[in-house]
Amino acid sequence: MFGYILPEKPEMKIKEYELFRAYYCGVCKSLGRRSGQLKRFLLNYDSAFLAVLLSAVSGDTPVVKQETCIAHPIVKRYVVKNNGIVDYASDINVLLAYYNLEDDKQDEGTFISHAGTVLLRRTFKKLKRKYPAKCDIIESRLNELHKLEKEVCTSMDMAAEPFAKLMEEVTAYEPLCKDKKINDILRWIGYNLGKWIYILDAYDDIEDDIKDKSYNPLVSQFDYANEAEAGFKERIRDRVEFNLTCSLDQIAKAFELLEVKNNVGILENIIYMGMLRKTEKILGIGSCRKVEKSV
Repeated sequence: MFGYILPEKPEMKIKEYELFRAYYCGVCKSLGRRSGQLKRFLLNYDSAFLAVLLSAVSGDTPVVKQETCIAHPIVKRYVVKNNGIVDYASDINVLLAYYNLEDDKQDEGTFISHAGTVLLRRTFKKLKRKYPAKCDIIESRLNELHKLEKEVCTSMDMAAEPFAKLMEEVTAYEPLCKDKKINDILRWIGYNLGKWIYILDAYDDIEDDIKDKSYNPLVSQFDYANEAEAGFKERIRDRVEFNLTCSLDQIAKAFELLEVKNNVGILENIIYMGMLRKTEKILGIGSCRKVEKSV
C-alpha cells in the first residue's frame, strides 16, 4: 500500500476523526504486538482505511481504550483493541510492505530494500503460512505486473490490472465474504482502489521514473519524447484524471450498495472527499474547492 487513502480532516467531525485515529493506532499497536516493534514503522493510512471499511461491514462495535505508546508517551490516545479485523489489516500491511521491498530489491537493489526484506522475512514466512491462498494470488498478480513492465506495456489500464486484482484480494476478508453480495462488493471496491492507486502513483512518479529510466505506463502510453516533464504531465492530465475519476466513481457506487452498520461518516469523508482531494493534489488541479462548497 502507498498511503494515498486519507481522510479530509477539516471536513470530519471530531469524534469521527478520533475514531479513525483509534483504528490507525490499533493497527500500529497490532503491528508491534504481533510482528515486532520495528514493524510499526511500516504503518500507513491505507491499512487504517481497510480496518475501518471491513469493521463497518461487519457491524461489530469496536472496543476502544486510551493508551500511551512509544510515539506518544505522555498523552494517551484512543486505540481499537482486541479486534480481528484490525489484526488482519496489520497483517496485510506487513505482507504488502515485504512484497514492495522485494520488488525494489529486484529493480534497484538498494541497501534499504535488502535490509528491509531481511528484517521482515521471518514475519513474512509466518504470515504466508497463515494466508497461503491469498499470498499465492498476490504473488501471481505481482508476477503478471512484472511481465507487463518488462514488455513495456503501453496501456495504463492493462498495466494497472494486476495491481487492481491484487487489491481485490486484499479487501476480500474471508469471514465477511461468505455472503456473496458482500464478497462481490468488497472485491469491486478493492479492484477500483487498486486501479486508482496504481495510476495515481504512476503520475506521481513521472519525474523520478524519467530520470531513472524506469518503466512508467503513462510515459510509455503517451509517447514521452524528451519534452519538459511539467509540459508532459499537463498534456496527459485530462486523460489520467478521467481514468482516476472513473475508479473513484465505481468505489462510491459500490460503497453505496453495502449495508454499512457503523463508521459511515468516516467512510463517506474518505471516499467522497479525501481520495478526491488526494487525486487533485497529485494532478495539480483545484476543483475540489468547488466540490466542497456544493456539499
